[in-house]
Amino acid sequence: MLMRTDPFRELDRLTQQLFGSTTGTWSRPSAMPMDAYREGEEYVIALDIPGVDPDAIDIDVERNMLTVKAERRPAGRSDEVQVELSERPLGVFSRQVMLADTLDTEHISAHYDAGVLTLRIPIAERAKPRKISIAATTPGRKEISG
Repeated sequence: MLMRTDPFRELDRLTQQLFGSTTGTWSRPSAMPMDAYREGEEYVIALDIPGVDPDAIDIDVERNMLTVKAERRPAGRSDEVQVELSERPLGVFSRQVMLADTLDTEHISAHYDAGVLTLRIPIAERAKPRKISIAATTPGRKEISG
């Protein structure tokens, strides 16, 4: 189930302002917004993680749990930089998605472009519809086994 609203978002923002930090570990769905849909013979998951280096993204599947972790680091800041405003959260972001048994988790592909991580998960062969042939004997005809 996806949560459309995040009642803790404003509380998090106020806490960050109070303590002067926008770094940390984020596991709220709003920290890594996601779209999921079926396209032909595969499911597609698109996650927004702008400003993250592709090398800082980790994707794991254990049993049927897909976990995406990404780390957004401060870009090019030296010790001499005095930050006046910081609204873009930094730190580690994570998102978990439970995958159905009908998906082929052995063949997930991932592509990262323009801040969007796209995962393509094929539907398992065993879950695809298939035609079952019927073996029939002609009425009045005896089968001889020998």
